[in-house]
Amino acid sequence: MSFRPLDPEKYPQLLTDKVDAVSARFADLQLPKPKVYPSPAEHYRLRAEFRIWHEGDSFFYAMFDPAEPRVPVRIKHFPTASRAICELMEPLRQALGEQLALSKRLYQIDFLSTLSGDTLVTLIYHRRLDDEWQAAAQTVAAKFNIQIIGRSKKQKLVLGRDYVLEQLPVDGQHYAYHQYEGGFTQPNGQVNAKMVSWAKARCGHNPHTDLLELYCGNGNFTIPLASHFRRVLATEISKTSVKAAHENFAMNAVENAVVLRMSSEELTSALNKERSFRRLADVDLDSYAIDTVFVDPPRAGLDEASRAFIARFPHIVYISCNPETLHRDLEILTKSHAVKDFALFDQFPYTHHMECGVFLTKRA
Repeated sequence: MSFRPLDPEKYPQLLTDKVDAVSARFADLQLPKPKVYPSPAEHYRLRAEFRIWHEGDSFFYAMFDPAEPRVPVRIKHFPTASRAICELMEPLRQALGEQLALSKRLYQIDFLSTLSGDTLVTLIYHRRLDDEWQAAAQTVAAKFNIQIIGRSKKQKLVLGRDYVLEQLPVDGQHYAYHQYEGGFTQPNGQVNAKMVSWAKARCGHNPHTDLLELYCGNGNFTIPLASHFRRVLATEISKTSVKAAHENFAMNAVENAVVLRMSSEELTSALNKERSFRRLADVDLDSYAIDTVFVDPPRAGLDEASRAFIARFPHIVYISCNPETLHRDLEILTKSHAVKDFALFDQFPYTHHMECGVFLTKRA
């Protein structure tokens, strides 16, 4: 059984319906008419994960329909994934199947790619990996010019590197990023570039003031925005993302940004002088002249303290992956700020999910 999860001809109407639904959700707040940023109709997702289903001496990529969770659906063609992933899937399956050392008890294959074509493949097993596996996997990695990681219980073998290198094109520039296996990255690279461009335009140029960024990840927005401000003070709780952010700052020659491994709630408490933290011993918080706050929170949105804290600043740029929690937060923030710009980014076409961007300025 083959599986085709999307119909590109239906995408324009599906997007229109989704935009109408999201716009209706915010109608009570009287936001500006949203600017809509569509996704490519095919080959938009830079990550893909497949179960491996064995039949005799062969195996195939599989997914499972929630309605029939025990029946594997054979994946021969997966146009949701990037072209790099699609072009690699079948040749890689054949190469792995030719060597028992690589196919034996293979359970899952995860792909991570970039717009620039760099690709990392994680092979996950229900057995311990040995020298024979490593030698065979190195041959495959060289054949396809990819990075390979082998995983099994309490075991991780990295052949080459455990990240891909992205070159993100934004407004005629390219920004370089290490994107680590297991770390968070934006799944739709082309829409991500549009989000970054939108954020840059909203922020403008502020050479005498500073930016506060909550939930900075690997520096996806931090790096392009750094040139728009005197300095950037950013927070992130993921150890992997903080490591990547430091590396990405260096690759892009960003010297005016600091990323702190702490939650937004903790930094809010520190800036409010409610608590002190050893991690801030070398950071002079009082020296920052914060004029703009950039937030890209998880699906839960902003906590009450962070929401109250950012409301004191003149400008807020809010990226949201959940319209429901964004609506809740805007009900509060629009009491002190006016929404000047509203954008919808279709990060996840053919689903009900919509990424939103809101630019707010302090009311007189």
